[in-house]
Amino acid sequence: MARGMNHVYLIGTLAREPELRYTGSGVAVYEATIAGEDHLAGQDGKMRQLPWYHRISILGKPAEWQAERNLQAGDPVLVEGSLDYSSWDAPEGGKRSAVRVKALRVESLGTQPETTQDAGGGVRMSGGLNQVMVVGNLTREPDLRYTPAGDAVLGLSMAVNETWNDRSGVKQEKVHWIDATLWRDLAESAKDLKKGDPVLITGRLTNESWTDKEGNKRNSTKIEATRVEALARGAAPGTATTPAAPRQATASAARPQQRAATPSSAGSQYAGTQGSRSAGLDIDSGLQDFPPEEDLPF
Repeated sequence: MARGMNHVYLIGTLAREPELRYTGSGVAVYEATIAGEDHLAGQDGKMRQLPWYHRISILGKPAEWQAERNLQAGDPVLVEGSLDYSSWDAPEGGKRSAVRVKALRVESLGTQPETTQDAGGGVRMSGGLNQVMVVGNLTREPDLRYTPAGDAVLGLSMAVNETWNDRSGVKQEKVHWIDATLWRDLAESAKDLKKGDPVLITGRLTNESWTDKEGNKRNSTKIEATRVEALARGAAPGTATTPAAPRQATASAARPQQRAATPSSAGSQYAGTQGSRSAGLDIDSGLQDFPPEEDLPF
């Protein structure tokens, strides 16, 4: 498996007052919603403003230290973190899972940017930064599909490795299962990727919400890719590799109001820029779905 890379960078405003709470065993959890807009050019050349809202969490002592900074709704911040996958047994039965942003650093900005108040009373930055970069191995074969409007869409599922030493010095390992969506030319250029291929994916973090067949509201967090680079297989850890020259794929236009399939893949290098749509996730969605404390990463 490729040595994992997992970076998230957000610049936005606090959509509401941050919260500090404690789990049943006394673990501090600091939670905040960061909000901003992505300004993207559509296929018609017109700029579109796509709002985004991303929930971040800090655990343990750092959560209490962060709470002491007394940040308020509307404050502009920089967040550096990573995508964190967790799964748990739902009270109604079955397994539930989620991908969230685990914040490693939250810094106040020195300027006061322009903000917008949304219909739910939240505040978001008119602009900002929403960037993700991950390296992992694809867990499924690609499945290229087309929307009724003729737009190509390709879903990639990745396993991203994380390793660290615990307090006793014992090496620990966790796998984060992360989905990415590719659109139009980028999707078609990456269709020959294969299960198991290591890839670098960069893009923007998006949320999607829908209602399942039982009538329950569901949401997911994934990457909308703007660039995919296939990495060489079998490289030893720390060894530089020289992949094949990239094929450039350029696509734009706001994507249609349709959820994408979620397959996976990898191959040689692929790069592209594409438009997207607002995920339309209610900023309160999923706030009651925090996994049990035994599943919290430390």
